[in-house]
Amino acid sequence: MSSDLKGFVARLEERGQLTRVAVPVSTYLEMAEIADRLVKSGGPAVLFERPVDRDGRALDTPVVMNLFGTRERMALALGVENLDEVGERIRSLLDVKLGGGLLGLVSNLPKLREVAALPPRRVRTAPVQRVVLRGDEVDLGRLPVLTTWPQDGGPFITLPLVITRDPERGDLNIGMYRMQVLDRNSTAMHWQRHKTGARHMAAAARLGQRLEVAVAIGGDPALTYAATAPLPPVPGLNEYSLTGFLRGRQVEVVKGVTVDLEVPAHAEIVLEGYVDPNEDLVMEGPFGDHTGFYTLPDEYPRFHVTAVTTSEDPLYPATVVGRPPMEDAYLIEASERIFLEPARFILPEIVDYHLPPAGIAHNLVNVVIEKSYPGQAFKVANGLLGLGQMMLAKVLLVSDDPEADPKDHLGFWRKVLAGTVPGRDSQFAKGPMDVLDHSSRAFSYGSKLVLDGTRKTPEEGGDVSFAPNPERAAGELPVHAEIEDQHQVAGGFWFITTKKKRPGQGRHLAEWAARQGVAKGVRLIAVVDELCNPRDFDDCIWTMLNNIDPERDVQIVDDTFAAAPIFAVDATPKLRSEGFARDWPEKLVMPTAVKRKVDELWPEIFE
Repeated sequence: MSSDLKGFVARLEERGQLTRVAVPVSTYLEMAEIADRLVKSGGPAVLFERPVDRDGRALDTPVVMNLFGTRERMALALGVENLDEVGERIRSLLDVKLGGGLLGLVSNLPKLREVAALPPRRVRTAPVQRVVLRGDEVDLGRLPVLTTWPQDGGPFITLPLVITRDPERGDLNIGMYRMQVLDRNSTAMHWQRHKTGARHMAAAARLGQRLEVAVAIGGDPALTYAATAPLPPVPGLNEYSLTGFLRGRQVEVVKGVTVDLEVPAHAEIVLEGYVDPNEDLVMEGPFGDHTGFYTLPDEYPRFHVTAVTTSEDPLYPATVVGRPPMEDAYLIEASERIFLEPARFILPEIVDYHLPPAGIAHNLVNVVIEKSYPGQAFKVANGLLGLGQMMLAKVLLVSDDPEADPKDHLGFWRKVLAGTVPGRDSQFAKGPMDVLDHSSRAFSYGSKLVLDGTRKTPEEGGDVSFAPNPERAAGELPVHAEIEDQHQVAGGFWFITTKKKRPGQGRHLAEWAARQGVAKGVRLIAVVDELCNPRDFDDCIWTMLNNIDPERDVQIVDDTFAAAPIFAVDATPKLRSEGFARDWPEKLVMPTAVKRKVDELWPEIFE
């Protein structure tokens, strides 16, 4: 079975999971709007056969999007029928013996290294080098690179496999870092401070040399997934070997034509070049990011393209990120399933966990544990915060109810809040944050919140009865001049929207609400911006998680005016007059004119 992009597209089409679009569609916003609608409706992958650029100029390379936009397609990309199958293979590989802890993990490292026993296999010729352009022949403007949101700083390559090698240690990395096209032959390289690519560039700087870079676009969808996976630091384990493990055979690679790097032989397009650590950084952005907000402009390295190689009649894969659910949620879920067993090696009491789409990968973790002693929920949560990219998690919800489903977003919140006495059963911590987190107290540094919704032992104060509030509409709730809209969701929630005009407005409104009679049975009050729909639970939680530094913005109201302790959350935009020193980004909103254009195209495309 072919495992390149064209073969995957053919399999999707055979299964009725791909739609071809024969009418011209612009790479400027229109493709992104179509793909966004498709992923949110569980629709098919889409192949745009006649892309045009912003000026209406025809482009030669078709664009394929929404490849991973359902659980079924994500599993198919990895060659399985269900993502849990891969987790079972990992479990078998490791021969998990729960309770082994760190010593158990060390004893199984030889088995972990079996994954690395499928290194890539070098070939002399490759489909991706059928066409070779060098020097002045390079023109990135001929590629159908998308602009996905109206305030983006330019077109961005959104599914690149960025290949680098540490010039000091020799280890290889394939990461997925967005790339803004700057001109004919250069892009920005979005290497965040926590990323391996940035570490490789720092090593090159110490040696006083350029860092060679190759960027593969397309190829085996399992390799595209692997570039997003949080791999453990096992010698010899990299994205090529993980893909080999997933496929059960070695990945074919070929030496680049201008760089001493091995690139996927069955990629569609490869950009070769270098980053010079001694060169001035370039301004990158804004970019409509997976947070659902714009990432503001910042300085990043410039990637110089020395050659472009392609297959015959290449396809260009792209994705759009933004307000969840988006396609990236299924890539995240694949990692979640694959790395469950390694996490249980360290924390054997974990039964299951899930990163809901509303948490955009790092803002929310739902965890079910098997509890046997007091304080265990905090032990597990703090342990997770020490595991790889989980260090960036912001809010962790913990339950020990065997009936709790961590994938049931609203239901899991309800279970956890029902078992959490604010203050007594909550914990704040500080640590690293994702560099894209716009609300943290400082760039890439902020706080976390753990809610212990487990059944409490006598040492923890025992269980406290909780009678949750019913559903209440705005007309049943108290009036306040600064409230735009409000709604109480049954089970412990009160969402309030406001148009912020003064310092402290969000906090004051939340604390005021917590002391109203109708707050009885409410455990969490969140004041959000006026663009939110307080009747849309996912919308409010997504906004809340994006807009808080928990230790700063989550107050516990527990006084004589409150019926019971309540989490009062200020999830409004933060102002400089409140001491917030950075600019606050806007939410992503597609222009009305683009939506209307897509409305006009929709019947011709899909009906």
